[in-house]
Amino acid sequence: MIKLAHLTNWWTEYLLLSEVELDLGNIDKAKEYFYKAKELKEIQVGKTRNRKLEMMMSTLEHRISTGWGLQRYIPQEKKPKPAKIKVSKKKTKKKVKQIKAPVISIPQYTVSVEVKPFDCASFSSSFQNELPLKETLLLIDYTHLTLQKGFDELLCLKEIPNVNKYYYQIEAVRKVLKHFRGRVLLCDEVGLGKTIEAGMLIKEYLIRGMIKNVLIITPASLVSQWKEEMEVKFGLIFSTTDDPDFTDDPVEFWKQRFIIASINTAKSSKNMPIIIEEFYDLVVVDEAHHLKNRGTLSWKLINQIKKRFIFLLTATPIQNNLIELFNLITLLKPGQFKTEHQFKKEYLKKGSLKVSADKEKLRRLLREVMIRNTRSAIDLKLPKRFATTMRLEPTGLEKTAYTEIEQYLRRNRFNKHMLSLLLREAGSSPYALRETLLKIEEKDVVEDIVRAIDGLTEISKMKALLEILLKNPNEKKIVFTQFIKTLDYITDVLTRHEIPHLVFRGSMSLYEKEVAIRGFRDEVPILVSTESGGEGRNIQFCNTIINFDLPWNPMKIEQRIGRLHRIGQTRDVFIFNLSIKETIEDYIIEILDSKINMFEMVIGEIEPILGYLGEDKEFEDIIMEIWLNSSNQEGLKGGFEQLGVDLIKAKNEYLKAKTLDDEIFGQDYEM
Repeated sequence: MIKLAHLTNWWTEYLLLSEVELDLGNIDKAKEYFYKAKELKEIQVGKTRNRKLEMMMSTLEHRISTGWGLQRYIPQEKKPKPAKIKVSKKKTKKKVKQIKAPVISIPQYTVSVEVKPFDCASFSSSFQNELPLKETLLLIDYTHLTLQKGFDELLCLKEIPNVNKYYYQIEAVRKVLKHFRGRVLLCDEVGLGKTIEAGMLIKEYLIRGMIKNVLIITPASLVSQWKEEMEVKFGLIFSTTDDPDFTDDPVEFWKQRFIIASINTAKSSKNMPIIIEEFYDLVVVDEAHHLKNRGTLSWKLINQIKKRFIFLLTATPIQNNLIELFNLITLLKPGQFKTEHQFKKEYLKKGSLKVSADKEKLRRLLREVMIRNTRSAIDLKLPKRFATTMRLEPTGLEKTAYTEIEQYLRRNRFNKHMLSLLLREAGSSPYALRETLLKIEEKDVVEDIVRAIDGLTEISKMKALLEILLKNPNEKKIVFTQFIKTLDYITDVLTRHEIPHLVFRGSMSLYEKEVAIRGFRDEVPILVSTESGGEGRNIQFCNTIINFDLPWNPMKIEQRIGRLHRIGQTRDVFIFNLSIKETIEDYIIEILDSKINMFEMVIGEIEPILGYLGEDKEFEDIIMEIWLNSSNQEGLKGGFEQLGVDLIKAKNEYLKAKTLDDEIFGQDYEM
C-alpha cells in the first residue's frame, strides 16, 4: 500500500486542493496550494508540455488573482417561494379552488471543513503499527480511487516508440487498469493486437511500480515470438524455457523477474511443483482456450499459480460450449459462480450447453471480465491481397545438387538441428547450402556436391526473380530470404544487372537499419532483406513481397506479409512465392496455399489453426518428422498429403469455434 500511495502525482493533488479552497473562498490558502503545485510540477515532470493541464493552471491562476467566481459561494438570503400543489383538472364546469401549501422554513447549518494535503509520512507510518480494519479499508479505498483517477493518462505510451498504438488498444488498456483490476479476458478478433495490449499493460504496471515479476505462459511455438515482441517493442528482456541455460538450475530459473515459458514445459512433473511455490505479480496466458477443460493439467497449473493479476488471451474463448467460459472465468475470479451446477442453472438454457437462458444476464457478466474488439466495430477494412506461387523446374545441375545432398543426409544421420538447417538451405539456394557443407569435416564426401554447386551459372529462382523485378522496375518491392549467403548471391546478381537496391540484415546497427528503410521509402525501389526485416517494422509504403525462400514456420511467413498488409496500407498487396519443384519447401507451400488458402486468411489466423493440429510441437518439428519417417520421394509426398488433411480439419475446427463465438458474443464487448 505504501508503494501504491507513492503512485499519485502529488502536484495534481495540490492543484485540486487549491481549487477547493478557492471555491470555499479561502483565497490565501488557494494561492499557497497553487504555487506549491507549480513548484512540484517543475520537479516531477519538468518542462513537459500538456495543453490541458496548462489551461487548467492558467484558469485557476486567473481566478486566484482576480477573485473571479467567489461571489457564487457567498450565501444570500432568499425568501422561500411558496410551493405549488398541482391538482388534476377534471372535465367539469365546477371551478377547482387552488390550495396554497404552507411555507416551510428549511434550517441551514454551517459545517467547518478543513482541507489538508495528503500526508504521505503519516500514511507510511500507519503500517508500522496495527490498524483497525475500518481504517485499513478506508486507506485501500483511497488508494484505489487515486490510482483509478491516474489511469486516464497512460505512462507507457511515451516509453514504447516502436509500437503502432491504435485507439481501441489504448482504451482496452485503460479499461483493464480502471475497471477490471488486472484480471481480464482479452478476446479481440485475430489480427487486432492482443499481444500489443498485453505488452502495454505489462509496461504500464511496471512503470507504476505495481508489479515486480511477470510470467508469460504460451504454446511452445510462440515462446520465441513473445520474447522478440517484448524485447523489440517494449524493451523488456525475458528469459525463456528455450534458453540453453534453462535446464542448468530450474529452481533459480523460475525465480527470475521476467519469464516466458512453454505451457508443456511449465506443467511437467519436474517444473509444476516449483512454479506453484513461487508468487507472480502478473501471469499472462496466450491461447487461453487451451484451458477450456478444468480436468487438464494446464488448467490446474494456472489455477494453482499464486498471482495478483492475470490476463487470458484468446480470439476464441468458446470452442464447444459455455462451460468452457465458466472454466476460464473461474481462473480470473475463483468462486464467481461457486459451482458448475450453479452456473448452468443461472446462465444456460435447460438441455443445452451452447444456448444462454438469459442473454442479457450473460452479457452483464461478460462485460465485467472480458474485452473483445472486432474488425467491424473498429471499421478495419484492409485492401485485398493476391498471392502467386511460382513452382519452378530446377536446372540439371540444381537437381543433381539437391538429390545428392538428400541422399547424403539420409546416409549420415546428423542431429535434427543440422538436418533441418541443411534441408532449409537446400531449398533456399545452393550457395547457402555450400557454406555449411564446407564446414563439415568429411571434405571428401561433400566435394562432389560442392563441385556441382560451383558449376552453376544460374539458378531457376534468380531467373524468376529478375523477371518479376524488371516487369515494373520503379514499383517498390521487398525480397525476403532466410540466409545471408543467399542474400549475398541475390545482391551480387542485382549489382551485375545494374538494378538499384538496398540491403537490410540483422547484423546491421540500428542506425544503418533506419537509413536502409528510409532510403527504400524515399529513393531506391528494391530492398533485399533477411528475416529481421519482417520484425517490428511496418513498410506500408511498399505493396509487393517476393519470398525468395520460405520459412518452415507459417507464422514467420505471415509475419513477413503483416509488415505490408496492415492498417495504413492503401493499395492491394501482391505476394510472389518462389519454390523449386519436389523440394520440402515446395510441399509446404503447396499445403499452405492450396489446402487451407493461407494467403487469403486474416493475418494471425494461422496461429489458432496450428493450435488445432493437436500437436504439442512446433510446425518445423512436424516437417522434420515427416522427412525422417520417409525413405524416398513418394513417402515424403505422402507424409505432406496427410499433413494437408490434418490442416484442413484443424481449419474447420477453428472456423466452427469462431462461428460459435460470434453467435454468443456478437459485438457487445467492444471498446
